Amino acid sequence: MAEPVAHLDWGGDGPPVLLLHGLAGYAGEWEPVAVRLRERGHRVLAMDLRGHGGSVRHPRDTSANAHADDVAGLLERLGAGPAVLVGQSLGGRVALRVAAEHPSLVRGLALVEADARPASGAPGDAAIRWLRSWPLPFPDRASAAAWLGGGAVGDAWAGGLEERDGGLRPRFDVDVLARLFDALLRAPSWPAWTAPGLPVLLLVAEHGILAPAAVRAMLAARPDAWSLGVPGAGHDVHLERPDAVAGFLDAFLAARV
Repeated sequence: MAEPVAHLDWGGDGPPVLLLHGLAGYAGEWEPVAVRLRERGHRVLAMDLRGHGGSVRHPRDTSANAHADDVAGLLERLGAGPAVLVGQSLGGRVALRVAAEHPSLVRGLALVEADARPASGAPGDAAIRWLRSWPLPFPDRASAAAWLGGGAVGDAWAGGLEERDGGLRPRFDVDVLARLFDALLRAPSWPAWTAPGLPVLLLVAEHGILAPAAVRAMLAARPDAWSLGVPGAGHDVHLERPDAVAGFLDAFLAARV
């Protein structure tokens, strides 16, 4: 069942693009990319996934299909479908579920540092351990940004915090994120990636976490996919290199969608 979700709308008259953040992220982290896409004539939206940011913090349902229903409900409510879904990391998994469950609402997929292959073992454990290691509360934004990596990445992560209980704390519950992360990683994603006809883009950062084997497998399954690399960037490439990401997305949208 769809539950209340928060979203941002930068406007624009072109075909809609919906930006989906990764684990522990929030819609506003896409601002630098969104502004650039809006300047290129696209209608740009972003949303807080359930369990994140301004959306429901303790959702009743953390399943992959619940995430897909949230996206579908937002697009239908705004009259913004079909849209191109751009998903970074875990947001890519959400985008794939939307394409599988609500194909009429999806015009194209752009996966940013996102693996479409089936997960095995305990794939999300390291990320959840890192979230649990945060020295909360952070006394101020500068301290938070420094601890969270510094630079544009640390500043963006710090921008997702809220003032609460004596300092800055995240706008999520790690236990909730652990459940939804596991559900999304284990949900079938490969069929949506390999479905013929849907334009797809795979954007890979030079120093990201997407393994070369994953890239090879995904491109072997979809030889028609656009695959672009961003030199010098890490997993949060949309935060480090918004100009490059927006440029690649704009080129993909113009040529393939």
